[in-house]
Amino acid sequence: MSTLHVVSHSPFTDGRLASCLRVCGADDAILLCGDGAYGLHNPALPTQGLKVFVLAEDMQARNLLLPDWADSVDYPGFVQLSIDYDKVNTWL
Repeated sequence: MSTLHVVSHSPFTDGRLASCLRVCGADDAILLCGDGAYGLHNPALPTQGLKVFVLAEDMQARNLLLPDWADSVDYPGFVQLSIDYDKVNTWL
């Protein structure tokens, strides 16, 4: 069963992204939003074998560049991801 993990807290001030990475399965994906977008520049984030999405608006608001191993989505794309995956787990 695939899960979309939504992380909205900075990995530099919080351990939610690290916890998320420990439980991510092969069919899972991570959506970084809010301050979670800073995860794009976290060296602990694997760049191979993991689907990573970032909310484009949050990435742009923080003046971050999109690495080639991640994809950006807008709000309708966020909704579509929520439909495409069996479960959505928000790391509050």
